[in-house]
Amino acid sequence: MMELWYSLLDELPFSIFHWKFMANALLAIILMSPLFGLCSTMIVTGRMSFFSDALGHSAFTGIAIGCICGVAAPTWVAVLFALAFSVLFSYVRSRSNQTADTIIGVFSSTAVAVGIFIATLGGGSFAKYNRYLIGDVLSITPAQIGLLGITLLAIVIFWCFAGNRLILSAIHPQLASSRGIPVALAQGVFTAVIAVVVTLSISWVGLLILNSLLVLPGAAARNVAKNQMQYHGLCVLFALFGGIGGLILSYYLGASSGASICLVLAAEFGISFLCRKVRG
Repeated sequence: MMELWYSLLDELPFSIFHWKFMANALLAIILMSPLFGLCSTMIVTGRMSFFSDALGHSAFTGIAIGCICGVAAPTWVAVLFALAFSVLFSYVRSRSNQTADTIIGVFSSTAVAVGIFIATLGGGSFAKYNRYLIGDVLSITPAQIGLLGITLLAIVIFWCFAGNRLILSAIHPQLASSRGIPVALAQGVFTAVIAVVVTLSISWVGLLILNSLLVLPGAAARNVAKNQMQYHGLCVLFALFGGIGGLILSYYLGASSGASICLVLAAEFGISFLCRKVRG
């Protein structure tokens, strides 16, 4: 399958994709962009932008635990830890009279403190965790690309069956509950989905800018979309254009690919905001 992908890119006039590491990165971004785009629609609609950031902190804590315990693939420890974090957050949120942003702040600050504490325990070096903070999509392997593809397929299937219920639960929980939708369960499942996406992407995108990639596509699409169908479609397109554009920009400027992608997405938000003002 990968050899077919490489041969297709060899036919393109863009020589930068003739390198295998660039071809791998391009395919990863093509798979990752719809993943971030779909999640971004719900994060923005449900006002959960800070929660995705908190999940990134919990994922880092899971990775630190995995490294300390000598696990060969600490990402899977991070997935389990982030899932437990999301379940605990949903439980506390449903049973507390505190606002959501306050609870997110409590969980986020605790998670990052625990992560740094474990990473530096016994005078340990923090340098080995830099790849998780900055990310490097250029180092992604074909096996990891396959995992991205499976994750995207699972998210798309999930979205087809539960997307409308999730949106209604986020916009109007009382109405959703009156129609027989288990709001707490829907929100809990969605937080678990975000936990998996965030954790699997952290080593390729980087913790420092991961939340930007989950928020900017949805924020840009919301500026110009006239209905939910346009909103979802534009969100995926913005994420895809930002991903590919940022990858090409990072290659020619020699900059971080994750940061370049984030800057292109930020430019898309600015342009869409201006278009919204002109249209208004």
